[in-house]
Amino acid sequence: MGVFGSSAALIINTLGGLYLLAVLLRFLLQIAKADFYNPVSQAVVRATDPLVRILRKVIPGYHGIDFSTLILAIVIEAIAICVLIILYGGSIPSAGFIVTWAFVGVIYFIVNIYYYAIIGSIIMSFVMLFSGNMNPHPILRLIWQLTEPVMGPVRKVVPPMGGLDFSPIFIFIIIGLIQNLLIETFGISEQIAAVVIGI
Repeated sequence: MGVFGSSAALIINTLGGLYLLAVLLRFLLQIAKADFYNPVSQAVVRATDPLVRILRKVIPGYHGIDFSTLILAIVIEAIAICVLIILYGGSIPSAGFIVTWAFVGVIYFIVNIYYYAIIGSIIMSFVMLFSGNMNPHPILRLIWQLTEPVMGPVRKVVPPMGGLDFSPIFIFIIIGLIQNLLIETFGISEQIAAVVIGI
């Protein structure tokens, strides 16, 4: 692959990854019932609304889960896979291959979102504690709302001890197990990782 192809692949990976992040954040924040009026939530909704509205006409939600957003994420991943394969000089594989890897890529991306969100919440909590400013930034409030449905059940089993919350450690272990399971089950190689956003 030449310079043009590698540059185009980098652009597709970056822009596709950012939009896929916005779509998946919208999906996860809806499940977490996060604050819709948070400025970050509003920005995510505005960025993803045009395509979500189109799919929502044919894919209804169910019990508060917006399946149109999830399907949009899989479609974006599938398109990105096809474009990146072409840019790397390959031929378009079967539909089953594309759908499977689009689904795996979305799951892996969601796992990574929680991984970095929990790290972000830990760092920002320490910053707030040592700065003396206990008024959380809108981003931090949203991260807390995003991670609480995952950390809350773990916190019930492993309550804070000595003022320290150990639930993130167990969440990181679970995330590592899920990532290893995906890698071992689907045999994720460097070639696959190069064309699947989020891995």
